[in-house]
Amino acid sequence: MLARFIWAVVFGVMTASAGMAEVTVFAASSMKTVLDRIIAGQDVRVSYAGSAALARQIIQGAPADLFISASPEWMDAVEAEGLVTERQDLLSNRLVLVSYDPAPPVDLRKFDILAALKGGKLAMGLVDAVPAGIYGKAALESLGQWEALAPHVAQVDNVRNALALVSSGAAPMGIVYATDAMAAPDIHVVGLFPKDSHPKIIYPVATLNDRPTTLAVLELLNSYKARKIFRAGGFEVLE
Repeated sequence: MLARFIWAVVFGVMTASAGMAEVTVFAASSMKTVLDRIIAGQDVRVSYAGSAALARQIIQGAPADLFISASPEWMDAVEAEGLVTERQDLLSNRLVLVSYDPAPPVDLRKFDILAALKGGKLAMGLVDAVPAGIYGKAALESLGQWEALAPHVAQVDNVRNALALVSSGAAPMGIVYATDAMAAPDIHVVGLFPKDSHPKIIYPVATLNDRPTTLAVLELLNSYKARKIFRAGGFEVLE
């Protein structure tokens, strides 16, 4: 309670001193469920999209104050342009196979995804741009299934849209983050992809300026309140 009060006072003072300036956060779409809870009541506007699209917008001059990416590589691209003032690795996640129909949990090392699709599509983020798609392709390659599945993949511009394809029944299965699956109780987790089947999933966060309100939001993301929400949402908080 005391920490929450202190945060409210600090953020209020900083916002007042900065002329009530709104803070704009560009965040990977998989952050939406938890981030909306964390910033509730604050003068913060969030633009959610795929990390690749957000990084390109920032590089092209979009007015963002903070960037949360689902991929270190897209944060690297922004940093290479000299746009990052402070950066840290914030969170980690897991990759899961989900289905529209109820399904018993399986060991994905021994599971034939193509056969389970029964002629349908496998929903994924863009495998050359969206982090969840990149991780998903790497996992399928590691399990020896990518070549057979590639013609049957429905690629979309962010992981939440892949989730929506499965939730609506437009695709019988999809590859999303474990946190996305937790946010959609109407879908079913078939299995976790082995951690060693793809690069570690890391969400870096970076400030893009040194405004007091920007730094205050970064502090909020590292607060006890935020960490509790991240963990409840299925994320691993990186120390």
